[in-house]
Amino acid sequence: MSKWPLVSLVAAVLAAPAVIADIGSRIWATGGVTSIEGSAGGGLVPWALLGSYASDEEWGGTLAISRAVTDDYSLSVIGAGLNWNNRIEVTVAQQTLDLDSLVFTLKDGFGLEQDELRQDIFGAKVRLTGDVLYSPWGQWSAGLQHKRLRNFTVPEAIGARDDSGTDVYFSGSKLFFAALMDRNLLVNLTARGTRANQGGLLGFGGDRNNRYEWMMEGSAGLFLERQWLVGAEYRQKPDNLGFAAENDWWDLFVAWVPDRRLAITAALVNLGDVATLEDQQGLYLSFQGSF
Repeated sequence: MSKWPLVSLVAAVLAAPAVIADIGSRIWATGGVTSIEGSAGGGLVPWALLGSYASDEEWGGTLAISRAVTDDYSLSVIGAGLNWNNRIEVTVAQQTLDLDSLVFTLKDGFGLEQDELRQDIFGAKVRLTGDVLYSPWGQWSAGLQHKRLRNFTVPEAIGARDDSGTDVYFSGSKLFFAALMDRNLLVNLTARGTRANQGGLLGFGGDRNNRYEWMMEGSAGLFLERQWLVGAEYRQKPDNLGFAAENDWWDLFVAWVPDRRLAITAALVNLGDVATLEDQQGLYLSFQGSF
């Protein structure tokens, strides 16, 4: 699937007067942005927030394109989501990972010709209770992400057990008013049950471990003003493959929300060692349109 049709859709959403007039009634930036797996949250971590500005008795949606480039890999993501009554979020995303450096490293030992991996992700999230702004304990949601690889050649060659799997997670998000330097502070904690290798891009399960494990993920963002949010994320990872150790991920991000219809996120990401290629650091950029 090409990313360009989605770019056209985002442009159409931002330009459509009817959409502008009916963008939803929630407060500015309370839908987060689109994560690399399609769910509303930060770049790496799903939050308890649901995407778009839809409140009770409203529909809303998001369209997003993202790209991360590290020393030896590049990841492109397109995604879309729908929010019903600020209660249920349904999302879909496709990830494309460029494998040129990895294939060059492995080809003598594995005879690999594949130069990219594609993964489809179908997600659903339900707001269980609370409100991120006004509830003392914040907002709590439960979600799942079903992931399926288009081609299993590379993951199977390095020891992955399956070409598909489903992550389940529970998230809590809370905005603290005037919490730090008189600025609003958003915090999120997510517990994820998973057996995915590198988020699923290298398959599911492995020779070292094929069981679900609970991983912790966290985010914190400070609103410098209404349009600017800066923060950091951390994502714990399983270590299923004897072929190569898997490191935790983290990022430092800045999000700009110049309009209720548009959010732009940039980040410095650190993915650690990925499939024997060491110290993968780079930049991440994402554009999201809301309707």
